[in-house]
Amino acid sequence: MIPHMTGLTDRPREEPSQVFRAERGNAALELVILAPIPLALLGLVIAAGRITVSQGSVDAAARDAARQASIALTPAAAQTAGLLSARAALRQDGLDCSPAVTIDTSQFTSVPVGRPAAVTAVVSCAVPLANLALPGLPGTARLSAMFTSPLDIYRSR
Repeated sequence: MIPHMTGLTDRPREEPSQVFRAERGNAALELVILAPIPLALLGLVIAAGRITVSQGSVDAAARDAARQASIALTPAAAQTAGLLSARAALRQDGLDCSPAVTIDTSQFTSVPVGRPAAVTAVVSCAVPLANLALPGLPGTARLSAMFTSPLDIYRSR
């Protein structure tokens, strides 16, 4: 026998059933402690995805609003066309928000025919996040987009 190994054989061996009884319930406790971490990460991924998809919808609504406003013949018609177009685009994408749409038609009258002019549409929308029930996450995310569309330089304004 090797002298430094003598202490290892003096200890009585534990039966496997004794070890199992001592650790019983540890797996359930570990699950209770660690389960909120992957659930919180999953909630953050869902929130990020919702914000990304919603931002794309708001961008498309601003683009549609500016384009529809730029082909209107009067500033009043441009305002109406831009607003209706933005609301329709958001509704079509299934975005649940009440958009604030601003159409800048000042260049309709301030820029003479034959000179470059544009219409700018700004669409903002509050996207709900409260139903994700993550602590620290705001109830809504305010998204905004701006798009400018040129006016035809050869048409009457």
